[in-house]
Amino acid sequence: MNFVQPIRDQEKIDEIKEYFKAESARNYLLFIMGINTGLRISDILKLKVADVKGQHIIIREQKTNKQKWIRITPSLKREIKIYIEDMQDHEYIFKSRQGVNKPIGRSMAYKILRRAAEKFKLRDIGTHTMRKTFGYHFYQQTKDVAMLQELFNHSSPDITLRYIGVNQDSMDKAMVKFKI
Repeated sequence: MNFVQPIRDQEKIDEIKEYFKAESARNYLLFIMGINTGLRISDILKLKVADVKGQHIIIREQKTNKQKWIRITPSLKREIKIYIEDMQDHEYIFKSRQGVNKPIGRSMAYKILRRAAEKFKLRDIGTHTMRKTFGYHFYQQTKDVAMLQELFNHSSPDITLRYIGVNQDSMDKAMVKFKI
């Protein structure tokens, strides 16, 4: 398995949002859902319209089997509302074109993100990039590693910091200043 990185640059995130907005409403919502909730792709893809109508997304995580409540941010709520306005509660949000009501698969989600990565010349990008991007920016805005650790169900703050790439940032900064 390849190790993916968060998208650290806010300008790049904004460019990718615009790219997806022009390309496809579904792909745009997939991206912003991923970077605004920190959910794993396996949990995002199985969301139905009824799951996102309240203030929280309430799911049972596929990987951990734990129930999780994620507060929907106001900006994400606005985008969801626009997207689902003509959809029924039982419909998958990220529908495939194959089948009547089937979600896209992980491989399609990966292909969608890889196209954007190629367009914007990003390396080490995959579906997990969205989760890591959420974590990286959540930490940069709050500096609350304990809360992020809880959100991600990690066993220690060190694991969380390594996971979101903050340790790599620190090492990179130290190496830039280093000289013998």
